[in-house]
Amino acid sequence: MKLIMLGAPGAGKGTQAKKIAAKYQIPHISTGDIFRSNIKAGTELGMKAKSYMDQGQLVPDEVTIGMLLDRISQDDSKNGYVLDGFPRTIPQAESLTAALSDRGEKIDYAVNVDVPDENIVNRMSGRRACVGCGATYHIVYNAPKKEAICDVCGEKLILRDDDQPETVQKRLTVYHDQTQPLIDYYNKEGILVEVDGTQDMEQVFQDIVKVLGA
Repeated sequence: MKLIMLGAPGAGKGTQAKKIAAKYQIPHISTGDIFRSNIKAGTELGMKAKSYMDQGQLVPDEVTIGMLLDRISQDDSKNGYVLDGFPRTIPQAESLTAALSDRGEKIDYAVNVDVPDENIVNRMSGRRACVGCGATYHIVYNAPKKEAICDVCGEKLILRDDDQPETVQKRLTVYHDQTQPLIDYYNKEGILVEVDGTQDMEQVFQDIVKVLGA
């Protein structure tokens, strides 16, 4: 089963991707992880990616696709995988479709975790991160035992810059410009699945499983 997770930043698609990967025993593949492992291993593509990242530039699609194809060729991906964070744009989606088609493969479902912007701003502005160990909390959904103090290491909790409401709003604008068209793309391909991401996390997961089948 080959899946793509779609959804705005803060919609919870990463959490759902991990749960799907665990249930179906397929790898959860994020582009961030692919970049890190290739750079750490010193692969040719990893070094190429690093040269762009060091200059603060976006890694070109062909480099990213190259790393992705390499990753999904590994043994643990033979029964499928969950892609999280890729593709982000229509050209990336088209390149992925073409590259998979060359291998006689295709994506089975693109799962969109749909959450209105207003909910996302409220959700993310309630997140708190520990300055010591990096543990994350939410003042409503996952509050620490002691206000503003980490349960794990006792350090203080902060609202990260990228969780500030105005920053979240900017990220959502970029998402709608770049990534929203993917929803239309996969809808036309006939593989889009929409789930209501405003529900309880477990209910969202059950809705996804219902579509994918046990």
